[in-house]
Amino acid sequence: MLKVGLTGGIGAGKSEVSLLLARHGAVVIDADRIAREVVEPGTLGLTAVVEAFGPGILRPDGSLDRPALGSIVFADSGRLATLNGIVHPLVGARSAELERAAGDGAVVVHDVPLLTENGLAPLYDLVVVVDASPETQLQRLVTLRGMTESDAKARMAAQATRAERLAVADVVVDNDGPIADLGPQVGRVWSELTARAAAT
Repeated sequence: MLKVGLTGGIGAGKSEVSLLLARHGAVVIDADRIAREVVEPGTLGLTAVVEAFGPGILRPDGSLDRPALGSIVFADSGRLATLNGIVHPLVGARSAELERAAGDGAVVVHDVPLLTENGLAPLYDLVVVVDASPETQLQRLVTLRGMTESDAKARMAAQATRAERLAVADVVVDNDGPIADLGPQVGRVWSELTARAAAT
């Protein structure tokens, strides 16, 4: 098994690369998706979050009110640490379970937005960084996601810098150009990953 960490700044195109790798045959483990699953209604995760933050973070249907929780934790680093202390171990356990189920010869790609920020690079056999210039990221966030320029810049500033991400990269996917350029690049990356997996 080859364990790959996949990351990239907001607007760089990491999700598209993840999708392309899955089409090639990678087992993709999406940390954001798992983080949502572990706090769905009826889970121990949601129970623990409600115990920590109170019933005001629930919607009338019993699901987590993410904006309400976000307004609490993003204004208070201590409360954010409390939330991370609940969610991160659950995400880690579920990720490990999915990884074990992938089988010996698999290429397992962990799609982790905050890989660089959380110092997770050593957990993987190699790290793939999807890279785009800050100008390209900003333009995509404004035109494709409908963010205001100030919101987009704030989200970008809250993440690791481009240089910090590139410093942990073993493989870089350049996504500064048109989407059509991405497929052939990802195909070459997949060939490298499968060759490495076969050699392990």
